[in-house]
Amino acid sequence: MQPTFIPVEQPFDLLILLILGHFLADFPLQGDKMAVEKCPGKDVTLDWRWWLSAHAGTHGLVVSVLTGIPLLGVAEMISHGLIDFGKCRLGYKLIIDQSLHWGCKLIWVACVVAIR
Repeated sequence: MQPTFIPVEQPFDLLILLILGHFLADFPLQGDKMAVEKCPGKDVTLDWRWWLSAHAGTHGLVVSVLTGIPLLGVAEMISHGLIDFGKCRLGYKLIIDQSLHWGCKLIWVACVVAIR
């Protein structure tokens, strides 16, 4: 298993860090242009696929660093991209979007607990 930059002993502590990392990647690290142009049909300066991939990849990096498990980072990148794509297409509310993302964080913590 890969070492983490931030050693976390308790699952609840890891969950808190993952959620805080999520807020960092979802709000300050996602600029207004990315937030708009990651949706199909709203892209102007760059194809939406690049915007969405970059945004989801940022989330994947946060999860990889905090868990020390790059495969969970890949899983986060995929799930985050799918959730955000769904929000663009289906127009569900922010609370649904964030609940789905937080649900993924619970799954990643469960995976870490099972692996360790």
